[in-house]
Amino acid sequence: MKEGELKLLSFPPDSPPLSVIAAAKIAGIPLPTETSSAASPTLSFSNGLKLHGNYVILRYIGRVAAIPNFYGDNAFHAAKIDEWLEYAPTISCGAEFENACGYMDAYLEKRTCFVSHYFSIADIAIWSGLAGTGIRWESMRKSNKYPNLVRWYNSVSAEYSDALKEVTALYVGKKGLGKPVAATPKEQKSVNGNSSDKVKLGSKPSSEIDLPYAEMGKVRLRFAPEPSGYLHIGHSKAALLNQYFAERYQGEVILRFDDTNPTKESNEFVENLIKDVETLGVKYKEITYTSDYFPKLMDMAEKLIQEGKAYVDDTPREQMQKERMDGIESKCRSNSVEENLRLWKEMIAGSERGLQCCLRGKLDMQDPNKSLRDPVYYRCNPVPHHRIGSKYKLYPTYDFACPFVDAEEGITHALRSSEYHDRNAQYYKIQEDMGMRKVHIYEFSRLNMVYTLLSKRKLLWFVQNGKVDGWDDPRFPTVQGIVRRGLKIEALIQFILEQGASKNLNLMEWDKLWTINKKIVDPVCPRHTAVIEERRLLLTLNNGPDKPFVRIIPRHKKYDGAGEKATTYTRRIWIDYADGECISVDEEVTLMDWGNAIVKEIIKDQDGKITQLVGVLHLEGSVKTTKLKLTWLAETSELVNLSLLEFDYLITKKKI
Repeated sequence: MKEGELKLLSFPPDSPPLSVIAAAKIAGIPLPTETSSAASPTLSFSNGLKLHGNYVILRYIGRVAAIPNFYGDNAFHAAKIDEWLEYAPTISCGAEFENACGYMDAYLEKRTCFVSHYFSIADIAIWSGLAGTGIRWESMRKSNKYPNLVRWYNSVSAEYSDALKEVTALYVGKKGLGKPVAATPKEQKSVNGNSSDKVKLGSKPSSEIDLPYAEMGKVRLRFAPEPSGYLHIGHSKAALLNQYFAERYQGEVILRFDDTNPTKESNEFVENLIKDVETLGVKYKEITYTSDYFPKLMDMAEKLIQEGKAYVDDTPREQMQKERMDGIESKCRSNSVEENLRLWKEMIAGSERGLQCCLRGKLDMQDPNKSLRDPVYYRCNPVPHHRIGSKYKLYPTYDFACPFVDAEEGITHALRSSEYHDRNAQYYKIQEDMGMRKVHIYEFSRLNMVYTLLSKRKLLWFVQNGKVDGWDDPRFPTVQGIVRRGLKIEALIQFILEQGASKNLNLMEWDKLWTINKKIVDPVCPRHTAVIEERRLLLTLNNGPDKPFVRIIPRHKKYDGAGEKATTYTRRIWIDYADGECISVDEEVTLMDWGNAIVKEIIKDQDGKITQLVGVLHLEGSVKTTKLKLTWLAETSELVNLSLLEFDYLITKKKI
């Protein structure tokens, strides 16, 4: 079916697809636009067909435009253009902006265009990404930091000045990409900070990301943790990105437990992973287990043996690893199908002979990508499985099971962290040998945090050796740990989505996450006062109240929902010693929730240490003129002792 004539480009008011609009202008393609409530740009045709997504539409413009080589002059250049389109969203990721500029500047040192010698939609995507950051790029453009990138940008701006000036005038302000002039302003939503008001998971990441080959309403994703530990912040990124793409493409996510290693797995981990996923607010359609497919996986393994695509190997593990590294074929690689089937049955039986063997795929022992050098498909393991007991004596590896189960369950896109990049070719090759439907892989960078271990095996060591009080220890990077420490799930979601699906490896600071959390908590958190018992000073107010009195005041001046508290006022009050050190004689200070006071005398001992302060209330004084605003406590017998716990990192090395 032909697509018909272009009818309309619609997009969210706050996210105009600058690259699409610029490409159409440069190509002279009439493209009416309007804003809509859709989650992503939509290109509608006269016959009712539609395309969704910024870069999907940009590729379409690249194909239909009359500009030579706009989408490359051959398949390789078209693929390179696709590569840059995938990279372009990195530019608008705040934390990655300067890294991206540096990378592109080096790339352009001896180039005039991003792909080959021709201006293409790759150039438009990068130009739009830079222009869309507004004043940030403009200030960078005036410096000498990225001369090659600025040269290229200025060249594109001059060559297509009429079209690009018109586009930027309409859609880019000082703060960057925003609403078009004709857009209806969105109603501003106030945030009351109530923890029950969940952040919408479909909120956009820091930059729009397209899934390749995604069709609206047909996307099926899976979040597939191994039940060998609790969910940690690294897993959260995968879970939330799956949810984001499912909502964006009106698809679905399934929660699958990759339970192929009974030695490390348990029902405790399954139950807590489900709890943690639900804490994140991820809406999964169903729960499945890789172990549900063990019979089919066994059948597939036997089929590959019969087709000569797999063989049983009894080479000792250390020797096998060395042979794989050196590209040396195993002595068992040439075994007959009959011999392989015989040994396969020994493995199934868990016999002494079978326990010496494993099943390997017959791929390519000379491939530079070592993951393709005859990977292991099955290993024997006599440990009972937490779901199915001792039925099996052998289990599939992740490398074998994942491609099969993904295809079997109808997964359209498998989101995997970039640490698996070298294994993507293996994934596709195994699916091909199996004769299964191809599943598209989409990579994102693994989330790494400073002074933090994200290996479940290493976290388990801390638990088993009593270094922490459990998987929910406040120093642990697990969802339960950081929530126990005080993190709001809304903050975690915002932190993850701000990073988007960038493929660049980042070492993130915890401070950024806690800063986001503070913005959520601070507007609603009740205020209470404390002083450090060992480091406190008595301030005597000579004209203070003769008898203590109590006032009922708000726990939070700007949030009624925090409730009220009773505050006692007396002549003698406690302040922090550190505050007392900052005060000078005759200085006027503000006592929070009371008023001003003037310190008349600072009493010290023979060592020069302050022991007491004496002052007078000056309640008619202006709080606007004082430098110090002091928290305080009345000297009464009703004060409650509190224990303050400060959590440090569990490890002392910033990066491992």
